[in-house]
Amino acid sequence: MTQLAFVFPGQGSQYVGMLNDFLEKYSIARQTFQEASHILGYDLLRLVNQGPCKHLHYTWKTQPAILTSSIAIYRIWQHEGGRAPILMAGHSLGEYSALVCAGAIEFTDAIKLVEFRGRIMQELTKTRIGAMHAIIGLDRTTIEKICKKTKENQIVSIANFNSQDQFVIAGDKEAVYRASNACKSLGAYVKHLMVGVPSHCMLMKSAAKQLENRLQKIKFMKPSISIINNVDVKIEDDEYAIRRALTRQMYSSVRWLEIIEYISKQGITILLEIGPGKILSRLNKRISKNLTSISINDTNSLMMALDKHK
Repeated sequence: MTQLAFVFPGQGSQYVGMLNDFLEKYSIARQTFQEASHILGYDLLRLVNQGPCKHLHYTWKTQPAILTSSIAIYRIWQHEGGRAPILMAGHSLGEYSALVCAGAIEFTDAIKLVEFRGRIMQELTKTRIGAMHAIIGLDRTTIEKICKKTKENQIVSIANFNSQDQFVIAGDKEAVYRASNACKSLGAYVKHLMVGVPSHCMLMKSAAKQLENRLQKIKFMKPSISIINNVDVKIEDDEYAIRRALTRQMYSSVRWLEIIEYISKQGITILLEIGPGKILSRLNKRISKNLTSISINDTNSLMMALDKHK
């Protein structure tokens, strides 16, 4: 039998109208959003369905929206008799989705936690402006050297190791632009990312301390399905280790390339992306030719996956 792994997207995969297909057909999807709305104190379902787009892109609203979307799809998968994966991983915020689906944290706790995470991340941008740029076409060593050379007493570093030739840099806005221009001069394609905060760099260190304090109040259980974390590319079962990894994730690089390589080495050939969009599936295809990566983001893709992996 073919073994499955599930991956969950992070910030950047949101858009107005995501999950409309599921919301029309499945009451479990609507109930999941209603549950989140009750916790948040505003109509998350309406925001996801109707926008406005500007509000959906506020970090403290983006994060609950993506988390809830992933949980809704996962619950539908279970409801329809979909087979359980043997491994899970999430890209940045997606790690929280994986923890909920593996029973390591309650959905109600996770919703409040990611909203708080989004707020403290956004708060930092009031005093220090940051940016995130995708760099495509250069290798890791070259980009690291450029960041070191162009930072000029500011912060700029690789935030995401997305594939062999796609990286994201983050830090102070001026330093990010200097590094990006240097990358362009070497032939790289550079894309400014429409995100509200410069995640996964040392600018987030003070926010990480606040998150650490909040995490101490959350009950974590042993995951029922193994989860590969972002910062160490390790599977952790211990409550303390999970909390510590989530804290460090705020200011540490997302090692997605290594995570997918790890999954491939376990003999897994099918990856299902559980959440809005297709960002991870596109990345995964760039990383490994041995993996079939499928996005479950509407009823058609769900039914096609269920036909093969029920």
